[in-house]
Amino acid sequence: MISLETTYMGLKLKNPIIVGSSGLTNSVDNVIELEKSGAGAVVLKSLFEEQILFTSSKTFEEGDFTNYYPEAQDYIHNYSKENELNIYLNLIKDCKKKVSIPVIASINCISDSEWMDFAVRIEQAGADALELNVFVLPSNLEKNSIENEKVYFDIANKITSLVKIPVALKLSYYFSSLAKSMAMLSWTNIKGLVLFNRFYSPDIDINQLEITSSNIFSSPSDLSLSLRWVAMLSDVVKCDIAASTGVHDGTAVIKQLLAGARVVQIASVLYKKGFKEINIMLMEVESWMKKKDFKTIDDFRGIMSIKNSKNTASWERVQFMKYFSGIE
Repeated sequence: MISLETTYMGLKLKNPIIVGSSGLTNSVDNVIELEKSGAGAVVLKSLFEEQILFTSSKTFEEGDFTNYYPEAQDYIHNYSKENELNIYLNLIKDCKKKVSIPVIASINCISDSEWMDFAVRIEQAGADALELNVFVLPSNLEKNSIENEKVYFDIANKITSLVKIPVALKLSYYFSSLAKSMAMLSWTNIKGLVLFNRFYSPDIDINQLEITSSNIFSSPSDLSLSLRWVAMLSDVVKCDIAASTGVHDGTAVIKQLLAGARVVQIASVLYKKGFKEINIMLMEVESWMKKKDFKTIDDFRGIMSIKNSKNTASWERVQFMKYFSGIE
């Protein structure tokens, strides 16, 4: 018998495919359908710190509050914030009533100040875990790398000191010393690292002379970036790794597991092809396991990581050479 069961941050999953935070996970109906389609867990759409602050500011811009007392302005700001939070907390509660797979809440953080109380309320609402999507764009000329990266540790330490549910950090590759930073973050009380988050990518419309967005969805070619670092870090960090970005088929799932990932997160492929792709990907994984005579995921997880590779340069090489690339 083939078993696709696995664990992630101490949570039991029927398989390693998690639907990542996206518009696909922002409603109870969608989460129900994702479970029916085979998802092992879901990460609810992130609540954005910036979005809450923007909503509060927009309330003042659209209303005539210029003559209000400061206390009234504070009340309106706090009401807008509380309303956004309650909508999210209700989503968690409703999902937990309707599905049996783990429901992971998600916060998109830009600071270490806004989320302390909310993390506790997420736990009280019944979330099985919390994913913190953290990214500090290193563009501030007044801050050095130590100051930028301190934010990640401050967020991790403060949140994990307040909640008992497992906490994961979804991170970027913008670190001055990525391997060392990831290892040190795993020494905190976090239970998972998600490699990597996907960014808003600015573009320019040369006809309208406007700034637009581009590359909203990932492509299969994006897999190589996370695959390299999963393979290099899976034997080093002291927590679970979830591979994210570029996973569009069962083959990509297998590759990330071979590199050492505990689970994979998908989203773009579901936008492009629909929820049915989850089951198709699972069947591909199971078929491959039968062919290779693997009974469980633990039978092959990490066997292609850098620690278990005969030629570590295959993972560490960054410049093209014929020996490594097969081209002149």
